[in-house]
Amino acid sequence: MRFSLAAVLLALTLAGCTDQPGIQRSADDPFLTSPAHMAYNVKVQLTDSAATKAILQARLATIDERSQTTTMKGSVVVDFYDRVGSSVEARLTADSVVVNDRTKDMTALGNVRVESQVRRITLTTTSLTWVHSTSRVRTEDPVHIETGSETIDGVGLESNQDLSSYRLFQVRGVRRNP
Repeated sequence: MRFSLAAVLLALTLAGCTDQPGIQRSADDPFLTSPAHMAYNVKVQLTDSAATKAILQARLATIDERSQTTTMKGSVVVDFYDRVGSSVEARLTADSVVVNDRTKDMTALGNVRVESQVRRITLTTTSLTWVHSTSRVRTEDPVHIETGSETIDGVGLESNQDLSSYRLFQVRGVRRNP
């Protein structure tokens, strides 16, 4: 009896050691591709020390933990604040915004419009990146800038967030406004 019990235990042990194929999950599995968190009517404040740098508002926000990004959609509005965080320098509107959760850099996508509250300058483009550490914006896409005195079209731009000092990479046309 002892021998047969030992043989059965040995057989069960060996049977349990066989390689079983692991469960394969499809890359489009909704449990793998869905966001970790979702919120509606969101307001996010980006700060540096005690000063507010920007406030983002949107109808929907989703967090993707794998890519460490937050995507905001639906009438996205971003207010950029001055250095001390007391007044709005510029307002950005876009179809969506993707925020890098590590760096706090933000990329606005679709119907991007920036209106400088200080300089009365309006910028429109298809995408624009705001760098949190420098409070500067940039794009490599076509841009349209309207000031009180002129309209400028070009491709590529780098500027401070209130559009008071900008550089166009390729100027395509300048028209003086009457």
